[in-house]
Amino acid sequence: MPERALAAILRSTGLSGQGPNTVSFTGGADPLLPTSFRIAAAGAAALAAAGLAAAELWQQRTGRPQAVTVDLRHATASLRSGLYMRLGDGPLPDERNPIMGVYPTRGGRWAYIHSNFPNHFAAALKVLRCDGTREGVARALAGWNALAFEEALIAAGGAGGMVRTQAEWAEHPQAIAIAKLPLLEMVRIGDSPPEPLPGGARPLSGIRVLDLTRLLAGPICGRTLAEHGADVLKITAPHPAHLGYQEPDTGHGKLSAYLDLRVPGDVETLRGLVQDADIFLQGYRPGALGERGFSPEELHALRPGLVYLSLCAFSHAGPWASRRGFDTVVQAMSGMAVRQAEVFAGPTAAPQFYPVSAIDYCTGYLLAAAAMVALKRRAIEGGSWLARISLAQVGKWIVDLGEVSAAALQDVPAEFTPKNSIAGRH
Repeated sequence: MPERALAAILRSTGLSGQGPNTVSFTGGADPLLPTSFRIAAAGAAALAAAGLAAAELWQQRTGRPQAVTVDLRHATASLRSGLYMRLGDGPLPDERNPIMGVYPTRGGRWAYIHSNFPNHFAAALKVLRCDGTREGVARALAGWNALAFEEALIAAGGAGGMVRTQAEWAEHPQAIAIAKLPLLEMVRIGDSPPEPLPGGARPLSGIRVLDLTRLLAGPICGRTLAEHGADVLKITAPHPAHLGYQEPDTGHGKLSAYLDLRVPGDVETLRGLVQDADIFLQGYRPGALGERGFSPEELHALRPGLVYLSLCAFSHAGPWASRRGFDTVVQAMSGMAVRQAEVFAGPTAAPQFYPVSAIDYCTGYLLAAAAMVALKRRAIEGGSWLARISLAQVGKWIVDLGEVSAAALQDVPAEFTPKNSIAGRH
């Protein structure tokens, strides 16, 4: 099954599965954790794609091929790697907002609120006109029509909405728009001379990356590039909301700098950094950075040969192109959360989320693979390249892999065990 998942990635990126760099998979098969979705196959395929892209760059540098091997258990664990990190003697703190979650609404429907960022928390309370407790939110939402709440929440700048079934999502205009897109897109956006890879002992040695992303998917892309030798500079500022407890997981291997893009001088500083960069990684909604002069076309004019990586929630196409979203929002909107609850019901009838952040992490790995493919193309044929992907496209890819059989789910452990754990492998 990871071979089938990898095949879709190869089609989207143009990576070769037939060259001297080989890929193999070990470590069992889905299910490794309680979900019917093939998260192990997806995670292993996404990691394999990043490994294969790095191997092709290494071959470009040295002429030497490599073999890529991915263990499905390791890949599954990587989809929630922050869970296994330790700060001193304990785990990283989990600073989730108290009202984040799924709630019943009028007519037997459910609504999901994503409120980890303060502005999204404030938007939900503004719409519901209640206190910031789960009990207050539950009382307020009980009288709402779920779709009406979604529309009000989005209009207020929040994130979340009405939980849908997979059948409902398939008929939605946004799902129809996404179904017409490949898993990810790679577009040549301008001409420039070929640029040989700089010298160095790693696949990405000498490659400079500007990382303007937050949360998981984008930072995981930057982290993956850093792991293969790139110099990654995370651009952030004190005022944008972020989840500090995720930084130890997503931030290692990076440098960090503060730039406030509301300040003209800082905008010019970033433009200067772009001129010396190879990769520009951004996770804002489509068009948002264009308002500040950082669209793909503008940055190609500023730095011909740039690789521009663009990540969003629901793609650049369709009526939801500008909508905010996260891994769990995509699960809730697309029917994945309803399906998870059908297969693994919780203590209530509420929709459930699968036990890892498969969409987020796979998106990051895939975008990193696309970046490396673009660098190889730039070295051979030149040009500036845009690679764009969305959480919703990756969610569809995971769903399209199908589900494991009901029989296989009967004895699946709730957590890694000595039989299926990383430590259990000798």
